Amino acid sequence: MKLIRKGEPGEESPGLILPDGREVDVSAFDEDYDEIFLETDGLERLAEWADEHADSSPPFPEDSRHGPPIGRPSKIVCIGLNFADHAAESGMELPAEPVIFFKASSAFCGPNDDLIIPRGGDKTDWEVELAFVIGKRASYVDEAQALDHLAGYALHNDYSERGFQLDRCGQWVKGKSCDSFAPLGPFLATPDELADVNDLRMWLTVNGENKQESNTSNLHFKIPFLISYLSQFMTLLPGDVVSTGTPPGVGLGLDPPQYLKPGDVVELGIEGLGTSSQTAVSAS
Repeated sequence: MKLIRKGEPGEESPGLILPDGREVDVSAFDEDYDEIFLETDGLERLAEWADEHADSSPPFPEDSRHGPPIGRPSKIVCIGLNFADHAAESGMELPAEPVIFFKASSAFCGPNDDLIIPRGGDKTDWEVELAFVIGKRASYVDEAQALDHLAGYALHNDYSERGFQLDRCGQWVKGKSCDSFAPLGPFLATPDELADVNDLRMWLTVNGENKQESNTSNLHFKIPFLISYLSQFMTLLPGDVVSTGTPPGVGLGLDPPQYLKPGDVVELGIEGLGTSSQTAVSAS
């Protein structure tokens, strides 16, 4: 299944993208795609309901906004330096263990919402990433059972304000958590929708100019390992988002570095997970 949520911020309705491409409103299912939904076998119940009702469900208006495909998660966990060539362009070594940092859940937004350049920020950067969503509570999980705890996959842009992240003391979270810095979607794809999550083209452009081009096959730490690893340090709750890292081509790694300014348009995509687009605007 491909799960979507559409509507104004805070008022999104759950939906599905049907095999024929129609986007339908499944509000009649009477549940949002949130932690409780996932924790109570919601994907299985939704699939059964959809078999009978999805085809006759009403379409969303064509101009309706895409919200994030799940409700706001309890946490957004990110993996840093998970591509060897991105680590090199950042002037850092490939880590022996995953580098973990967080994004505030208040950064969570829809895939085509505006990117808000924060006050005092002049080094806002892009990062196309493969994200996955936890479907079942995970604590001290063995790698062999890790994928049993997976709900699905989504496209994510891990925006970063490098001035806050690197030039100010402390952890990276300051430069990762600004409003609009975690656009997810357009949809959440259940694992059966992808033939091989370890072989997906990923790309990003700025104002039509190609900046990032890679493949998920280049991920250093793979998803089963990441689920198991993270679960040794924290309980992953249903709906939690984990972003797996970005390939080379970020603004920080260019010579000279290049950062976003108001009016810039960032477009990105991952094979099988759709595309998204954000227009940079100044914070009000």
